[in-house]
Parts: sequence; C-alpha cells; structure tokens
Amino acid sequence: MIANFEFFFSLFSVKSFLVICLCVVLSACAGNPIQRKDGTTSAKPWSMAGLAKGDIDDVIELHQRETIASLKLLTSKLYKRNPSELQKNSTADMDTAIAQIFDPYNHWHLSSRKDLDWQASINDAFHEEYAGDRIDALMRGLLAMVMRSYGNKTEIYVLDSLNPQSLYNGARNLEIAVWRLSNAKNARGELLLLTNSIEPGGIANLSFEREFGKLIATQDLIARVVEDKTNRSIRFGTVNVASMIFLPI
Repeated sequence: MIANFEFFFSLFSVKSFLVICLCVVLSACAGNPIQRKDGTTSAKPWSMAGLAKGDIDDVIELHQRETIASLKLLTSKLYKRNPSELQKNSTADMDTAIAQIFDPYNHWHLSSRKDLDWQASINDAFHEEYAGDRIDALMRGLLAMVMRSYGNKTEIYVLDSLNPQSLYNGARNLEIAVWRLSNAKNARGELLLLTNSIEPGGIANLSFEREFGKLIATQDLIARVVEDKTNRSIRFGTVNVASMIFLPI
C-alpha cells in the first residue's frame, strides 16, 4: 500500500514539474511586445508550432514582417504623394486599395498572388503607356518578389532551408526599383511617380529614401543570417541599377 502511494506521489511530482516548466516557457514567450505609434504591435500569439522553430527562424519571420510593414508604409506614402493614381483604382479609398494589395500575405500559401509575374507587374508601373494604377502594380510586384525571396513562406521552421542568394538578389531588385522611381519619366520629362521632394525653404523631404534604405538593409541583413544558418554562400557582384534588369529570385 505504501509502495503504491509513493509511486503515485512520484508520478504526480513529475507531472507537476513538467507543468511548471511549461508555464515558465510560455511566460517567457509572452514577453512585452513593442507598441508602435500607429497602434500596431510586434506581438505574435504563441502556438504549438512554435516549438518546431529555432531562434534564427523567429528572427527571419520578424524581418519578414518588418519588410511587409515597410512596404505598406511606402504604399501609403506613394498614394498620398500621387493621388491621381488612386483615382485610377476601382476602390473607394486608400485604405481599401492598400488592403487589396497586402491582405493575401496573411494566407500567402493559398493565394494565387504567389504565382504573380512580379517583374512584369513592376515594369508596368514604369511604362508610360500604362493606364492602370501604377502604385498598385508596383507594390503588388514588390510584395510578390519579396515573398518569392522567402520561398513564399510566412512560417519558418528548423528544417526549412531558404536561399540566401534569393534574399540578396531581392535587396538588389529593391535598389533597381528605387532607381527607376527616381528616374522614370514621361515624354514631357515628368516623373511617372513622385517620391522625395523639396519643401518650402529648400528643405529636402527624403522620407521615401529613408524607408527604402531601411527596407534594403533589412533584406540584406536577413540574407546574411540565412547564409550563416544554411552554410550556403552568397555570390556578391556589382549590379548596375541603371540597366533596369531585375535579378532572378
């Protein structure tokens, strides 16, 4: 009788210890998420799938979410700077137009947008004869290009193997897109899409340049992280952005 009691007490103690350990782990995972000025948060709900992720996988996903946030911000800034493009869009307002571009990210593996010809979409934005919403075409293309560089994944696990070369090429493609934004003009010599500007008093507004710089740096950094994780070397080379030829992803 005493032996049975000791056995059950021992079993109860082991179970209690495991429960306590799990609670500690979950508490650590909860943390204190960053609250941004625009009301968004960096918090990500805990799930059992998270147990199949390493620290590096979480870092990769964080960089991807920051990249999408930067693209959204740039889309909003482009529409505010180029309101005539929104008038070409069939949606009623800017928020709806932006949502139509980025909502597929939340279920990217099921979306047909992952098969979009991103090069053609970006190129449309810089063709003078293009009659559609240039911002919509540009940002759909950039989103699809960035997601392709992440292997069209939004969840990264220990056994997943991303291609660091694709991530690196993605950064170079962003540089090409920035160059084209600053140089693509119509026959009258007017920029097809306005970005940076000179404010009254001769003060330069370089907010677009800063955000694109952040975007490119994020993509470059995660390429290095994945290179280290996978032991797959990146082939670095000089890219002539003026050639306007995008690198393969």
